[in-house]
Amino acid sequence: MSPQEHPVDAAGEGSGDDAPSGLIEAADVPGAGDEPPVQRPDFDDAAERRALLELLIYAWDRARSPGVWERLTAGLAAIGVSVERPDGAPFDPARHEVGGVQSTDDPALVDTVAETEVVGFTDRGTVLREPIVVVYRRG
Repeated sequence: MSPQEHPVDAAGEGSGDDAPSGLIEAADVPGAGDEPPVQRPDFDDAAERRALLELLIYAWDRARSPGVWERLTAGLAAIGVSVERPDGAPFDPARHEVGGVQSTDDPALVDTVAETEVVGFTDRGTVLREPIVVVYRRG
């Protein structure tokens, strides 16, 4: 009988004699229930936040859908994290990492960000990751 066909009561147990064979009850296992329940290690809120943000950034980096990026951006913004994509902004070596340069003959573009290769993230004013950018240089 498949799990979909097997009747299950509110406690999650099979009803009557048609319960699937091969299941072992905790009461049937020697020593089962003698050990204390596994408890979650104590973390401070800051450590938990850092761990969750690292996971979200990991997800962002691997997402391929603009819809997913949009949803992650909105969710991060709701908790105080901004996604840094400084395209067109003046290059700031204190806030941006250079990943490449692009030549230009337009003096207005020199030392501005041509494109963002890898977005950066800022958590309530604290840089989590600088954006990696391509910078226009006189060329």
